[in-house]
Amino acid sequence: MKKKNRSVPVGILANPASGRDIRRLVSQASVFPLAEKCNMIVRVLLALGASGVQEVHMMPDAGGIGHRVRRLLNTLPSDQHSIPELYFLDMHPQDSAATTLLAVEKMVAMGVGAIIALGGDGTHRLVARVSGQVPFTALSSGTNNVFAELREATIAGLATGLVATRSIPMPEVIRSNKVLKIETDGNHDLALVDICVSSAPWAGAKALWRSEDLEQLFVTFAESDVIGLSSIAGLIRPVSRHASHGLILELTTPSEACLKVLAPIAPGLFLPVGVTGVHEMQPGKAYHVRTRKGIIALDGEREIEFSDRDDVIIRLDLEGPRTIRIRRVMEYAARKGLLTHGCIPIQMKESRSCI
Repeated sequence: MKKKNRSVPVGILANPASGRDIRRLVSQASVFPLAEKCNMIVRVLLALGASGVQEVHMMPDAGGIGHRVRRLLNTLPSDQHSIPELYFLDMHPQDSAATTLLAVEKMVAMGVGAIIALGGDGTHRLVARVSGQVPFTALSSGTNNVFAELREATIAGLATGLVATRSIPMPEVIRSNKVLKIETDGNHDLALVDICVSSAPWAGAKALWRSEDLEQLFVTFAESDVIGLSSIAGLIRPVSRHASHGLILELTTPSEACLKVLAPIAPGLFLPVGVTGVHEMQPGKAYHVRTRKGIIALDGEREIEFSDRDDVIIRLDLEGPRTIRIRRVMEYAARKGLLTHGCIPIQMKESRSCI
């Protein structure tokens, strides 16, 4: 391996509650155990060390992840692995959204070169709210895992480390993601994948699974091979992550619609949804919700209650949080030989090459 530049720190956070919510009672979703999250973090740390990262700052948690990670690290042969120095942020651990937001704010303030976040779309949404210009890598360990592209933690850690050590030119491998920004009653929030408006009268459990309550669906992108509310749009009119627009779907009960979609909104759970209209959502334009009162779900989780006194406005922003494009990083590393050393002859079409 070629010598790396001294890196700035990398931040790691793992949501201990992700992959363990009430949706396991209404669908066939698997529980994502703490043991696997800890194993993923250890693989990430080994990969960061291999890429030259020397210092990692991790969010403490009340679920036992930090303790288990330290224990696993103590079982590794010290002469076989280069592990970065691991520090835990100076903060009181609580399994809440506020804790995640504070942890990311602290990481950004200390100047981390990148953040690795383990969780579902809800966790990554929180990271995106306060990560600013710091790029992050999203690893799936939740119920809704649409935003994070499935990656092995080892490769994700290696690619993130190559970015943090400045071995890769940032413009080559960083993507600005589309987001939906929502404003109501003076409050602001965002969603990475979708915003769903429901006429349900209270928040209750996080998940939405009653088609008769769904009124509107706003999506940044929509893929036909995913699970979640965005699959409703993906099965009608797929939209790329790279497209310069989003979509708005007008929804109703299946009995009142000419177009019906059988959408996989959770593992093993299909929801029949009626659709009365599909429109392109243009960036920067203000869109008002048509429902007078109800609940708004951000990336599949009910978060906002509103009434007829509130003016709810949603906008599409093309310059959202920055994420690391894992495949591009590794392709660049292969082209430049960043993870190789020495020289061997390679016979290709009667010519000799050297790596």
